[in-house]
Amino acid sequence: MERLGALFVESFHIEVPSPDTDLLETGILDSFQFVELLFQLEQEFGLRIKIDNIDLDDLRTLARIAGLVAVNGGTDRSGARPFSATAD
Repeated sequence: MERLGALFVESFHIEVPSPDTDLLETGILDSFQFVELLFQLEQEFGLRIKIDNIDLDDLRTLARIAGLVAVNGGTDRSGARPFSATAD
């Protein structure tokens, strides 16, 4: 979760208040940043996310993004798996 928070600070210059803050409803992310988020997740965690398979609810909060990364077997740049499969 810390790595995701850092990703938002580094990529978007945004500090997300909590893991459960709705990034879309609060306007923290706009549509352009949303696309950039997908790119950053792919780069940072080695994910390959197909647009057809995206469920917006999986990307609404840091907690849900962590779950998405865990389910898809994402690793950080060092190859470590930063999230367990039980992340929510």
